[in-house]
Amino acid sequence: MSDFEVQIPGSFDPFAEAKAENSGAGSKEYVHIRVQQRNGRKSLTTVQGLKKEFSYNKILKDLKKEFCCNGTVVQDPELGQVIQLQGDQRKNVSTFLVQATIVKKEQIKIHGF
Repeated sequence: MSDFEVQIPGSFDPFAEAKAENSGAGSKEYVHIRVQQRNGRKSLTTVQGLKKEFSYNKILKDLKKEFCCNGTVVQDPELGQVIQLQGDQRKNVSTFLVQATIVKKEQIKIHGF
């Protein structure tokens, strides 16, 4: 019999790419927009990597008003402040951040299924 290599899928870490990129010296600052599955059809959009000089609460207030969804700002020990929004708002958030001149289009990375 021939030897087959079997790869057993492990747990998926949606923040693995961000951790790997931050380790390089002189790495470009990116804003990561991710979607995480909750229960059934429910999902959660996270925005991580905005500059610390921005007011996260004001950005969140504008996002909530613009997209008619709820959200919060969460303090993560490794990633700092992360904006969480209800639903899959990846494209909406990326266009909002570019139009509001908060970040450039080249600085946004969209992750998810």
